[in-house]
Amino acid sequence: MTNAATSAIAEMDARPAAAAAATTTNADAAGASIKNLPVNLFAAVMGLSGLAMGWRLAHTEFGAVVPRVVSDVIGLFATFVFVVLAIGYGAKLLRHPAAVKAEFHHPIAGNFFGTIAIALLLQSAVLGHYNDTLGRVMWIAGTVATLLLAAHVVSRLLGGNGHPAHAVPAWIIPGVAALDIPVTGSHMPMAWAGEVLLLSAAVGSVLAVVLFTMIVTRLIQHEPLAPAMTPSLLILVAPFEVGFTAYVNLTGRVDLFAGLLFYFGVFLFVVLAPKVFKRSVPFGAGWWAISFPLAAMVNAGVVYAGVRGVWALKLLAGALLVLFTAVLFVLAVRTARVLFKWAVVGELRGAEAAPRPSTLAAGVNRWRVFCGGRHFES
Repeated sequence: MTNAATSAIAEMDARPAAAAAATTTNADAAGASIKNLPVNLFAAVMGLSGLAMGWRLAHTEFGAVVPRVVSDVIGLFATFVFVVLAIGYGAKLLRHPAAVKAEFHHPIAGNFFGTIAIALLLQSAVLGHYNDTLGRVMWIAGTVATLLLAAHVVSRLLGGNGHPAHAVPAWIIPGVAALDIPVTGSHMPMAWAGEVLLLSAAVGSVLAVVLFTMIVTRLIQHEPLAPAMTPSLLILVAPFEVGFTAYVNLTGRVDLFAGLLFYFGVFLFVVLAPKVFKRSVPFGAGWWAISFPLAAMVNAGVVYAGVRGVWALKLLAGALLVLFTAVLFVLAVRTARVLFKWAVVGELRGAEAAPRPSTLAAGVNRWRVFCGGRHFES
């Protein structure tokens, strides 16, 4: 047998093995993509829904100068993202229940389950604009989920043996989630809704104050946050800006206390922004943590400017809304780039066109780094 024939036979024998190896590698990659899907990506729904609410408030405040269609388009896109993430995380729950359980019980990552509850509440405000019944159902579901999660978090914290390093800004998410109940439900017509709003405001405000104090103490006395978690510093702005809107919705007025809440949130943003918006902070899913605090600040600014009636404040609120829209656009584009690269490297290619294992491994690693999987390992 000639050398050419031998080489041809060897090549034919190698093809099935190579195809099988590529298929296995692709299967591993697909599993990795779902298993490492982080719950904190629901923060994207929070930010987009908050942005839609901000443009709606601006339309109400400034009239035809701000087209209503902007709010509608952003709100529907937020709903699309919510549905996609719900399907993806549902698949993770079915295929990797142990991973979801570990994430839920993690002292840091577990707090991000509050993003699902907040997303439900904010989506109730977005979709309730088109269908009252759907909005009420989603608000009730979000309220129940939020209060149950708040009770679980408090129970876990009071169990003792907490490590100071675990006192990170994400701790405050369950408290902010409770404050979002009066933010999104002040118009609910049910007779019992008023008492639920007061309960939620009480739980959210006290939790926010207590946890904010603990987090600031940890930031002062212990090591800085890991670079991947640096964007979450802006979560500290949320209790004051969300608290402003919750307080205004409950009392029906913007008074001195409301103004204090609003301006302290703005002060915190000015202090924390230079620490967050640095080139040294790597991009990942954690960057979406900045979206909702910014949305809360912008929305509070639009309401505050409208009540005060000062044109300088109105211009500032409008400028902040445009800037926030640009920030979310950048986040969405960069996230889409990561997802596109992942699809090209791994899942969208068939077995015959599969990349080399080393290339695919790099793609899997890039996905895991984006999802923050390494940081939440314990």
